[in-house]
Amino acid sequence: MVNILCIIPARSGSKGIKDKNIKIFNSKPLLAWSIIQAQQSLYDMKIIVSTDSEEYATIARQYGAEVPFLRPINISQDSSTDFECIEHTVNWLYTNEKYTSDIILQLRPTQPLRKIKDINACLELFIKNRSTYDSLRTAVPCTKSPYKMYSVQKNILLPLFKRINNINEPYNQCRQILPETYLHNGYIDIFNTDIIKKGTISGDKILPFIMKQTDTIDIDSISDWNNALSYI
Repeated sequence: MVNILCIIPARSGSKGIKDKNIKIFNSKPLLAWSIIQAQQSLYDMKIIVSTDSEEYATIARQYGAEVPFLRPINISQDSSTDFECIEHTVNWLYTNEKYTSDIILQLRPTQPLRKIKDINACLELFIKNRSTYDSLRTAVPCTKSPYKMYSVQKNILLPLFKRINNINEPYNQCRQILPETYLHNGYIDIFNTDIIKKGTISGDKILPFIMKQTDTIDIDSISDWNNALSYI
């Protein structure tokens, strides 16, 4: 039996949409949907919401999640990382409850339309392969090839890639001959808990779960919010 810890990061202070994580989406606070999705998974798991807000914590508890601590302010900033949130949660649970997990499932509140069948499929896939891989991440095909991208340095346009797979000047080539690339979409992340000791939540070997662009909407702006509502 694999011990699963589900962590839902829900800090306050959203800039794009004020109090986004508790804003009502389809009759429920946004963060509630990730709690419900975890609860309805085929897999038993401990569900923790990591937040810096007592108001958010109260709402999360109302929907059945555990909120045994408030996340420290210093790791609840705009620049704070997922790793800081995850590491703090894992260390707090071990220090205060002697709780440990085998794998961690991270569900971001910004995916209220996440399908439970996808959670089940990702968990099943990773559990079967966790001895080979460090983590699993959902990803979607890139709509624009990064091999055609540039940076600007000292007012000079510089290609990011001058050669790829024996192809010279990929930025001048047709897209069809360039390697397919994918973007991590933040829909579902799973990883072995022990890789946190190495200072990472992805590791070197990431198992892909490829999705279509239309399979998910990550809410970051009002336009994303309205778009997501149109799918209900």
